[in-house]
Amino acid sequence: MSETFVFRHRVATEEDIPAIVDLMKASIAENMKAFLSAEEIAAAQESMGLDRSLINDGTYFVIETDVDGATVMAACGGWGKRRTLYGGDQTAGRDDSLADPAVHAARIRAMYTHPDWTRRGIGSLLLDLGEDAAREAGFRTIELGSTVPGYPLYLARGYEPYHTEEQVASNGQVKTVIHMRKAL
Repeated sequence: MSETFVFRHRVATEEDIPAIVDLMKASIAENMKAFLSAEEIAAAQESMGLDRSLINDGTYFVIETDVDGATVMAACGGWGKRRTLYGGDQTAGRDDSLADPAVHAARIRAMYTHPDWTRRGIGSLLLDLGEDAAREAGFRTIELGSTVPGYPLYLARGYEPYHTEEQVASNGQVKTVIHMRKAL
């Protein structure tokens, strides 16, 4: 019989950054293997990673549980009230201006689950948290930039694709970002 874990969430803080970065690295390295080659994963990493504006804005969550008396970070993700659709601090072409809820969509951003904790509903929990917070902030639409591995979850949760962006990474591989949206 499998063990049952209780997941809880909280808003991420600056102190969480080292653990978030470690979780992101593990997620990228393992969770994408079923969908992308090693070269394609390396290409995707050029636009993935930590976005400090989400933490500074208080719109980024960590999901935790307890294992053998210790707190473990199982996932992280959130929503953005800025116009940047995807990417980490290092991603070129960011637009960090604030979105106007009357005109613009909120963003689901930087969703990562540690490989030990996949297929437990954590991605859906993060989506619920982000969607609820964006709705409370007055947004009527939410958008995201999905990787190929994330696409099935977002599609199942009611997001509709409206544009596919392909960029050539520095290693010559194509990295794909699927733009998706959902009414709140």
